[in-house]
Amino acid sequence: MGSYWSAVNAYRCEDFARYMTEISHRYPRVAEYLENEVGFEKWSRCHYPGLRYNITTTNMVEFLNNMLVNARDFPYVALLDVIQEKMSKWWNDRRIVAMAITAPLTPSWESEFRPRFAQSNGRHTLQLNLVTYHVKGGELEGVVDIFNKTCTCKEFDIDKLPCVHAIAAAHHAQVSVYSLVSPYYTKEYYVLAYGETIYPVGSQSQWDVPNEVATRVVLPREVKERKRGRPKTSRFPSVGEFRKRKNRCGKCGAYGHYKKKCNSQTGSTEGNQPTDVPV
Repeated sequence: MGSYWSAVNAYRCEDFARYMTEISHRYPRVAEYLENEVGFEKWSRCHYPGLRYNITTTNMVEFLNNMLVNARDFPYVALLDVIQEKMSKWWNDRRIVAMAITAPLTPSWESEFRPRFAQSNGRHTLQLNLVTYHVKGGELEGVVDIFNKTCTCKEFDIDKLPCVHAIAAAHHAQVSVYSLVSPYYTKEYYVLAYGETIYPVGSQSQWDVPNEVATRVVLPREVKERKRGRPKTSRFPSVGEFRKRKNRCGKCGAYGHYKKKCNSQTGSTEGNQPTDVPV
């Protein structure tokens, strides 16, 4: 659904309304669900009330879940050790990368930002007052306020990274473009984010446990009667989250295709057991 992702990533509400109209014409029940049950503010960039910059995903949560999938059955102390070890490695690896940066912005955002300089060339800029500029050219013109760091295209407002209109206005005003960038994109903030060191907790015999904690009696949790069947190991999907089941071939036993489209030359599943597990 191209219209859906266009609506998700739309910066202006008028563009969002146009994409939603397309969705409602083709999938009226989907449009009703997105508007009335989910709410625009939970998935639409232009309707989100806070500052989310360019983040429109919860994949980081899924990434952490996948990282801990084999350690979730560990005792609590062992699980915390796994988390600490992973975090310590990540922090150190990113600290090394951050210290080696020579550009004003982080590598990913520098590569995102640089093409906008070329796109801003050739745009006609008209100064309206001390801080406001009207930039023409391209598919969409914009009115930029370099003091409040806003533009009518809304990219500058939401991403906190100068759009092509803001870059053209900054060049006209002889203002450094990087001075308009949110500090969260800069090398300095990247270094600060991973500046601290995550140390191991150490052996339990070395813990300094307060007496009121050591003498506290902790009762085991209430044990409920276990249901029949294999116990569930994967987490329950959250509200609004859907999981697509992978098709399993009845011929070779692999996932991702049907028996009619199987290219395997044997009908036996021996030696062809799938290595991935369906979600």
